[in-house]
Amino acid sequence: MKKLLFILSIGLLLSACDKNAEKQPNVIFKKYDEQVALKEQQNHKNKRMQFKLFQSKYLDMNSVFKPFENDLSTFSDEEYNRLKPFILEKDIPTLQQNIKKGKLSYEKLTLFYLYRIRKFESDSTKSLNSIISLNSDVLKEAREKDQNQESISEFSMFGMPILLKDNINTKGMPTTAGAIALAENKNTEDAFIVKKLKEKGALILGKVNLSEWAYFFCSGCPLGYSAVGGQTLNPYGRGQFETGGSSAGSGVTVAANFAVAAVGTETAGSITSPSSLNSVVGLKPTIGVLSRSGIVPISSTLDTPGPMTKNVIDNAIFMNAMLGFDKLDSASKTVDEDYFQNGFKNSLEGRKLGVIKGLLSDSIYALTIEKLRKVGVEIEEITPPEISFDGFTTLLNIDMKVDLPKYLSINADKNIIHKSVKDVTLFNLQDSLIRAPYGQQLFDGIVKDQTTLSELSKIKKQLNNEGIKYLNALKEQNLDAILSINNYHSGIAAVAKYPTLTVPMGYKDSGEPISLTFIGVPFSERKLLEIGYAFEQLTKVRKMPKNYQ
Repeated sequence: MKKLLFILSIGLLLSACDKNAEKQPNVIFKKYDEQVALKEQQNHKNKRMQFKLFQSKYLDMNSVFKPFENDLSTFSDEEYNRLKPFILEKDIPTLQQNIKKGKLSYEKLTLFYLYRIRKFESDSTKSLNSIISLNSDVLKEAREKDQNQESISEFSMFGMPILLKDNINTKGMPTTAGAIALAENKNTEDAFIVKKLKEKGALILGKVNLSEWAYFFCSGCPLGYSAVGGQTLNPYGRGQFETGGSSAGSGVTVAANFAVAAVGTETAGSITSPSSLNSVVGLKPTIGVLSRSGIVPISSTLDTPGPMTKNVIDNAIFMNAMLGFDKLDSASKTVDEDYFQNGFKNSLEGRKLGVIKGLLSDSIYALTIEKLRKVGVEIEEITPPEISFDGFTTLLNIDMKVDLPKYLSINADKNIIHKSVKDVTLFNLQDSLIRAPYGQQLFDGIVKDQTTLSELSKIKKQLNNEGIKYLNALKEQNLDAILSINNYHSGIAAVAKYPTLTVPMGYKDSGEPISLTFIGVPFSERKLLEIGYAFEQLTKVRKMPKNYQ
């Protein structure tokens, strides 16, 4: 009898495999008529969301998916649905455990994400315009990981498919910053953080859309728009809610479960904003904790990459994988830290947190503060002093005027002919309807700004002092963190050079996500993650976008 059952089970397994091996019809990405939708979009009360276009006029997603045609032709919808419970919303330790138990493989995990991206991005009613390019070798790399998976820690990035904001150099893939001027920026070396991720075994699945030039290009234009990628959309409300910027694609793809995690970059709010508006966890580290080498810059003073994940544990694991001193980055620091060593204590008792009085009018924030009080958090209500933000745009202008040419000279493909901000503006004027449909007012401002480096030095020092003054309660009252909403105080934290961590806090009546942002003193990332984890476990509010389940 046992022998018969064994034969039957083998037969059923082979039958299932044969079924999965059946050729599936190829999925074609088709351009759709977006005029009716665009006309309706003009009624949006937020002027920034009165879009001029949805779809990219440059990108051909059929070409992007061409390398995966054969592999996806034998990956069925039945297999996709079978794998869902083992992948969707699961943290890295759970994914690694499922792989160890044989419920998954790194190849299957990667195929699942490729299938899922294609499934939604090829549907004109659900497409998020979030992907710019994919790594044609990722399945080959995943299979190699499957052959070498012995003794892999469950807290490892090994074999985890991740996405990168498309201003981060990646060997074998273009790095465009969303700009057609950099569309052929293909032959580059890996950015330092990409090298570190690969050393830790992470799989680079692809590159995601962003606000063009990290949202320092056009004035008042939509968040998440780029000439290369088109208009990124928020899965919690396509065309209804903003994506946040500039790491729009990073936030959107993590929220929609298109990858395990994504890397974003921030100058002043570009991780915090899209993390908040897409209900994901985003960490903007202290400047120098993570390298910026090989990343298209705005400001060498304020720029930093950072992890964007569905939960705090993954964020800590991701941070560990990107750490390292980079001699080519003048701000780089040697950080001897393990962001998840021995795990996080699931308790907020004894924590002392600063609450900004002016934010208590927000009902979700106020209710959250009460929850924190009830579990033993000492709440200090604070009223930060008035500060001056004069010179902030000038800081960005002159930094980018200096830093972008350095990137174009040292880190870009040698075939890129543009060597300055002015070169890019002149290139865009040759076909502004395609290359700059919302204008390039901020780039024009950079070209015109004649501030000297001596004057800039004074501005930087003044802004840094003003930011520290605003957040003075952290040190004066010995607070573990100050609590903000979304990216409300990201600019202040940026100039102070303080880290921020944003964690989902809830949803407005409209369904739009809202997040709690923890601001800490420099190099307090571990503490912020510990507090964020305990807050996450207390509230457990994150939910998947209903149309992407």
